[in-house]
Amino acid sequence: MKTVYLDNAATTPIAKEVVEVMQTSMIDNFGNPSSTHQFGRKAKSAVETARKNIAKHFHVSASEIIFTSSGTEADNLILQNAVLNLEVTRIITSKIEHHAVLHTCEYLEKEKNVTLNYVNVDAFGAIDISHLSNLLKASKEKTLVSLLMINNEIGNILPLKIVANLCKEHNALFHSDTVQAIGHFNLNLQEIHLDFLVASAHKFHGPKGVGFAFFRKGFGILPMIHGGNQERGARSSTENVHAILGMEKALEIAVQNIQKDKNYIESLKVYFISEFKKISPNIQFNGLSADLDNSSYTILNVRFPVKNDMLLFSLDLAGIAISGGSACQSGSNKGSHVLSEILFDGEEDKTSIRFSFSKYTTKEDLDYTILKLKELL
Repeated sequence: MKTVYLDNAATTPIAKEVVEVMQTSMIDNFGNPSSTHQFGRKAKSAVETARKNIAKHFHVSASEIIFTSSGTEADNLILQNAVLNLEVTRIITSKIEHHAVLHTCEYLEKEKNVTLNYVNVDAFGAIDISHLSNLLKASKEKTLVSLLMINNEIGNILPLKIVANLCKEHNALFHSDTVQAIGHFNLNLQEIHLDFLVASAHKFHGPKGVGFAFFRKGFGILPMIHGGNQERGARSSTENVHAILGMEKALEIAVQNIQKDKNYIESLKVYFISEFKKISPNIQFNGLSADLDNSSYTILNVRFPVKNDMLLFSLDLAGIAISGGSACQSGSNKGSHVLSEILFDGEEDKTSIRFSFSKYTTKEDLDYTILKLKELL
């Protein structure tokens, strides 16, 4: 049976070159980076070289990069530091953020008495910049704004520079979960004033279980995990050397090929949209996912004109891997909190599927998916 993988927003296949780097590291860098002997120093040197190389891609210093186990951990580290260490008493976010942000903000509101404000979004999931401006003007509290650069379900792209400038104007800190953007879009942090961002290697053909947080220079960091004082005291835990080197390699490959990969993947997305329109004029695209200028080229969220609770299962039986929303919620019967927020009554009940692409996706994959959808619908 043919198999098709169209769930790259959940995770991407590891690049062969990344696997090779990690295999070599497992043999050559088995020392503990905290050990002072030559084996430890060799591993430590490899980690610090990776940190410097990763930092260069964003035009920041190596000291501003903290390695973590995931984007979720990085979000938690940033948000909790903002409140516990940087005197933030108010957070502005939206109701369509990733749960790594939403649930952490809800925790901080409940346990740390943080004021939590939600900026409005329109029917396409776009952030209301005017409302954000009004929220920033409304209070003199020390404020952090936390908004996704790219929404993981509908692919909407935040106007990052506009939001960053607005936050700077009102002396608010700005954190963006950039997990779906790193490795797919260039980010120069000398040109865009983000105070914090996060990355997860497995979203750009690196290994799972490793990511990083960016803290702009000047912010102290209190660890969430206490122990051995690794990562300059920001995160205690023996560094995942092999995964860090794999992430470095994956990011290097991604950055070198960003434009080429974008052109290829975007052409697939355009083709896929046109094929859906041929199936039925009643098929809709959630959020701005069909808008090539305002959505990620890697994500297309499709709403079918009927409710078919078995569609994802049937596609899986046909060898096609996709998601009904965020894969982080797979197995949940609650549905998508993003679509619940932006769709009108009646539309939310219709079946929606998130298709997400990578450089390994082929036109044949899309043709097979369209063929099976026609059979099932």
